[in-house]
Amino acid sequence: MEIATNMKMKKLTIAKYVLEIMLIIMLSFMYYLNKPIRTPKVLYIQAGSINQIIAQMQVKKYDVSKLDSLVLRFIGSPQSGWINIGTMYNTKADFLYKLTRAKAALQNVTLIPGETSYIFLRQLASNLDLSIEKLHSEYAMQTSVEEGAFVPDTYKIPIGITERELIHMLLKVSNEKMKALSMKIFGTYNKKKWFQYVAIASIIQKESANTKEMPIVSSVIYNRIKQDMKLQMDGSLNYGKYSHVKVTPYRIRNDRSIFNTYLYKGVPSVAVCNVSFSAIKAAIFPAKTNYLYFMKNKQGYHDFACNYSTHLHNIRHATK
Repeated sequence: MEIATNMKMKKLTIAKYVLEIMLIIMLSFMYYLNKPIRTPKVLYIQAGSINQIIAQMQVKKYDVSKLDSLVLRFIGSPQSGWINIGTMYNTKADFLYKLTRAKAALQNVTLIPGETSYIFLRQLASNLDLSIEKLHSEYAMQTSVEEGAFVPDTYKIPIGITERELIHMLLKVSNEKMKALSMKIFGTYNKKKWFQYVAIASIIQKESANTKEMPIVSSVIYNRIKQDMKLQMDGSLNYGKYSHVKVTPYRIRNDRSIFNTYLYKGVPSVAVCNVSFSAIKAAIFPAKTNYLYFMKNKQGYHDFACNYSTHLHNIRHATK
């Protein structure tokens, strides 16, 4: 009888001990889930397994661990893409839940071919309520390309994204697209050589009335360079803040920037604007012509000429 009683007491003691351990574990787990975690309001989550996603966030210095991987296996896998967490501070439980449920609200922002980064960054600041000073600062820190680093396109921008994340996203997407085109054309990607073509393409972009004209305008650029002639193209002066400003004789006489092709020979070392792939292809593959001049006609297109007398005729015809 005494032995049975002792056994019963031991079982009760063990059961109590187990319950106490379980209670401690539960309280510790609850404490862990209620810990604050600091992250950006908007996150980009790459597609992958739960463990890969946790590893990605650890690389970004977010306070996550293998225990979070276990929790996510119970509540669901994180979504890929842009996630709107909403606030910079959340409990660990709220953060993990939002990873599986929330999606970022997206806003379309279009960069048109021929637009300058100066204007585009102001467009982004206005549409997304961001700091123009921070955007310019981040651009300068994240790329050495002064102009032409963005690929014209309609971008889906997460509302709430920071200036740093936005510039990183735009440069990354643009660089990947440029690299892919270079690999397709040349089988390699030489950044320095590529942006020399971008510089030529930027003048083609500014001067051409349509994509059909681009290879012909390109041929004029190369032909004038071969003849040791100045390009003398107005579009080169539509750089930066002057993107939509009419080029006047005063600007031509007084602009001392590298973009004044009336003052300096050759193509400016920096692109005038961001360019379409059609303009880049035209810069790489110019048409075979003897044209040295062109003049916009009354229909809005260009008349091309091989000699100055024909060019003067085209000018008179366009201005009648």
